[in-house]
Amino acid sequence: QLQLVESGGGLVQPGGSLRLSCAASGFSLDSRAIGWFRQAPGKEREGVLCISRSGGSQNYAASVKGRFTISRDNAKNTVYLQMNSLKPEDTAVYYCAARSSSYCSGPALQFYDYWGQGTQVTVSS
Repeated sequence: QLQLVESGGGLVQPGGSLRLSCAASGFSLDSRAIGWFRQAPGKEREGVLCISRSGGSQNYAASVKGRFTISRDNAKNTVYLQMNSLKPEDTAVYYCAARSSSYCSGPALQFYDYWGQGTQVTVSS
């Protein structure tokens, strides 16, 4: 069974940090581009960042530039999203998704083939 599982979400104060993990089971991530997406209440799901097979990243959301970074550990079959200087507007369910391709694409959801179930991130004092 092919599965992506996100973890690391939670409640954090504004200005704080969280690191989300995206772990795969049933298949290898090391040849795939992986994206992080988020969906806030009442809003559409939006792309955040993507990392290619080679480790290059593509920013989908201008609002996270300089605050969020994406990385991967192929030995652990895991991709991470490091989120710093969190703001209340970062509150959302965060999803990771895998492409069949090694390269990042645009942020359209249909470019991604496998999705996790999401992890809630709440930024509030």
